[in-house]
Amino acid sequence: MSSLHRAILIAVSLTSINLVFAQQQQQQQQSPGDLQQGEIPATNSGISSSQTGRPPATRRDSLSAVQIDSILQQHPDLIVELKSLLADQLQQTGINALADSITDEQLYDQIALSASLRSTITDWLRARGYVVQSDLQRSASDQDVHDPRSLDELRGGDDLPRMATDPDLDQLSPQLSNIAPPQHSPEDSSSLLPIGRRESDRQAQLESQNPQTTRKSSVSSDSQRPDQKDTPAPELIHRPTPYNLLSLRDLYTQIPQDTTKLKRFGSEVFLRRDGGQLSQSESATTHQAPLDVPIGPDYILGSGDSIVINLSGGVSQTLNRTIDREGKIALPEAGSLVVAGLSLDRAQVVIEAALKQQFRTAHADVTIARLRTVRVYVVGDVQRPGAYDITSLSTPLNALFAAGGPTSVGSLRIVRHLRGGQLVREVDLYDFLLHGLRVNDERLQSGDTLLVPAAGPQASISGAVKRPAIYELKAGETLATLLEDAGGATAAASMNHVTIDRIEADHKRETLTLDIKHDGSQEDVLSATSSFSIHDGDSIRVAPILPYSESAVYLEGHVVRPGKYSYREGMKLSDLLRSYQDLLPEPSVNGDIVRLVPPDLHAETIQFQVADVLIGNASIALRPFDTVKLYGRYEVDSPRVTIRGEVLHPGSYALSDGMTAAGLVRMAGGFKRDALLESADLTSYSVVNGDKVVSDRSSIQIGKAIGGLDRSSDVPLKSGDILTIHQISGWSDIGASVRINGEAVYPGSYGLQEGERLSSVLRRAGGFRSTAYPDGAILIRTQVKQLEEKSREELIRQIETTSVSARITPSLSGQDQSSLLQAATQQQNEVLARLRSQPASGRLVIHIGSDIASWANTDADIELRSGDILTIPKRPGFVLVSGQVYNSSAITFVPGKSAGWYLQQAGGTNEVANNKEIFVVRANGSVIGRRSGGTFSGGVLSTRLQPGDLIVVPQKIIGGSLVWRNLLTVAQIASSLAITAAVSGVL
Repeated sequence: MSSLHRAILIAVSLTSINLVFAQQQQQQQQSPGDLQQGEIPATNSGISSSQTGRPPATRRDSLSAVQIDSILQQHPDLIVELKSLLADQLQQTGINALADSITDEQLYDQIALSASLRSTITDWLRARGYVVQSDLQRSASDQDVHDPRSLDELRGGDDLPRMATDPDLDQLSPQLSNIAPPQHSPEDSSSLLPIGRRESDRQAQLESQNPQTTRKSSVSSDSQRPDQKDTPAPELIHRPTPYNLLSLRDLYTQIPQDTTKLKRFGSEVFLRRDGGQLSQSESATTHQAPLDVPIGPDYILGSGDSIVINLSGGVSQTLNRTIDREGKIALPEAGSLVVAGLSLDRAQVVIEAALKQQFRTAHADVTIARLRTVRVYVVGDVQRPGAYDITSLSTPLNALFAAGGPTSVGSLRIVRHLRGGQLVREVDLYDFLLHGLRVNDERLQSGDTLLVPAAGPQASISGAVKRPAIYELKAGETLATLLEDAGGATAAASMNHVTIDRIEADHKRETLTLDIKHDGSQEDVLSATSSFSIHDGDSIRVAPILPYSESAVYLEGHVVRPGKYSYREGMKLSDLLRSYQDLLPEPSVNGDIVRLVPPDLHAETIQFQVADVLIGNASIALRPFDTVKLYGRYEVDSPRVTIRGEVLHPGSYALSDGMTAAGLVRMAGGFKRDALLESADLTSYSVVNGDKVVSDRSSIQIGKAIGGLDRSSDVPLKSGDILTIHQISGWSDIGASVRINGEAVYPGSYGLQEGERLSSVLRRAGGFRSTAYPDGAILIRTQVKQLEEKSREELIRQIETTSVSARITPSLSGQDQSSLLQAATQQQNEVLARLRSQPASGRLVIHIGSDIASWANTDADIELRSGDILTIPKRPGFVLVSGQVYNSSAITFVPGKSAGWYLQQAGGTNEVANNKEIFVVRANGSVIGRRSGGTFSGGVLSTRLQPGDLIVVPQKIIGGSLVWRNLLTVAQIASSLAITAAVSGVL
């Protein structure tokens, strides 16, 4: 037997095996019990419109993912509830998922991916008061501003696989469909997302999704003073927990080091509101004393002041006078009068006395019309030292504003006011900045000098204080005075954890701790802080208190009001669970208390019976950090039954008390139109001796059970039962059709009756046209195409996995083996490329002729299937020659010529041709090999060819292995058959 003959037998064997395998698979797939197994029942997700009293939220009136994440940052205890909400949705869609099995990362991802999940969460949060209408309006405006498309559209949602019930949960199903309770280990815990993400990460996400809004908010925040009263809460890091417990979420919380760069207290007082530095002209005009301020009677007049003298009594007249350089003013009938150096009150008395010498009943009222300017000098560590002309009412603070304020090294606590070389007073700006006091604020006079020296000792204070900043110190300052300057400690400050980083005289750093007892009183704190001296360069940090309550218990699960509750000494479980009104409907029989046992707070579980607690039979004492978990009846290993087949919503359903087969059908939405009502299969399972599962199948008359005609047919169900509703026979054949293409008189689609044959359909199509070539007709069948595709994939896999040693003859030398291996590898790649480039055709080999009556009702008259496509080509005028020849081409058909003649017309075979394995593929798809015609047939080359036939000259197989040769031979035949089908289809 030749190698080609053996290869053909192997190919036929492989095809037969695959055909039998595919038929078995097809029968299993078409069994009524498994037809609808993959469907997912429709479900109502989240809170219905009837519960909320308004239409369900849409993408337009739901929170964005960033808004939901922000709420979870403020209320991390909500994460557990949202996981339960997500698990409920998955349970309703047939996915067995537990809230404890959903990681934080999965929850955050699904909030970002699923618009319907965000809508459900929005309704849930709004029903509990976490969301107001303004939040929804802001979310809608953000969506309008940034991108009108939804998040699913931005991700190319139309190309994503969809679930049957909810298109927005498509990304959720693969991750959560097979969730099991987590097995925690250090490796997998590192992959969990922290419950509360760092605020910096959240801010980065806000900036990436809403850059303009974030930019505006950052500008406004930068313009605020650093000593604002609204001090933010301490930043917290929620570490991943090994168990999904609220108590552990609080305990697994870290207070990170505050890396915020502190500013110098008071440094922004002299800045413009937009953050810039005032120019000299702006400072001079902005910070001069306004003219509409009341001027007291003690104002000292000087050269340049303009006064208004209103005379009344014996004479009514208004006089406007400006004090000249000599300090005088001119009065009518009274001459010149010196008023410079006099107070305004004294000047009025002097002027009135001078005028009364001429007008005895005159009364004078003196006011200031325009203030004089004085020139002062601001020097030292200020932004713009120099001379400034300011009003005579100006104080040192006005002059300091005019000069732009102190520099970064200028003092805010010592501003020296000099006059004539003498120190008038030292101004401490902290009195004004901290308390608003301007006691004994001396007015400036012409020639005065303000000197701002370098700043003195400084210390920084951060953490849980109201005004964290860098403060300038005065001599003898203590921690108590520094805390007072910083606005005091916040309500969350822990004065037992105050650390001081200090630079010693030998230029070494050391860390000190304030010595206060753990349970110290306010008097102890005040005494310790008052006696602790502050040095230059000290860095004080006041740590916040623990981020959790040490006297709290937690309630989770199937309850009306989950959350944190106050713990008191002697508290019992019955104090937390008082009645069934505290629980949701149908609670589970048992509940758990997860207790954190000191000192390492490892978790232990205590089980209790809910009914015993509610009626007072069980009195279990609670401890701090206890988490009481209650479950629904259908949450944990709940009894369930399954319905498959021809119902509207097949799937798994919770088994209620007294549920029957008819009740399960009603729960699944009732029958489909194609349901078989005569009988249904009920499969039950039972465990024998605890180590063996035994199944039992019975048939019930489900139609009578639904109609109530036979009560015995409506059997009760038990946990694990599977009810299968069959399909009516022949239902899938309704609307079956085949298509006739090409050279038929009436090509097109034709309805198909069960068992109808090819000749019948061709007669309805009018038979063949005169140009038709029935010998080359191509019948394509979907099932055959699937089988060919599987065979092709299996052949490719076998070629790829055949070992290199199987291709090489062991007797060759090392160098010959290397070159032969390289050539064999190249040949392997070429064969694989040809196989992959030729898709499966699905062609059935048929033997028909133009005379339909001659082959009708014979073996050639095959039975058609729905979806079959028959293509009748025109009569070709050539024969194809392919493979290892010098001129692969189509040769004009000459009647009576053999394959050898056509091969000569193509130039003959080349040096790599396998002349012994030449084969012919007929136009109808049949193959003629070297020995296909028998011992005395004369061989392939003597075969007389017909139009449309193909001569294939294969390549020599490199390698000595029989398995390798057979594989490549089969591959060459398969690719040639695909080429023939493709060519015949376009004739």
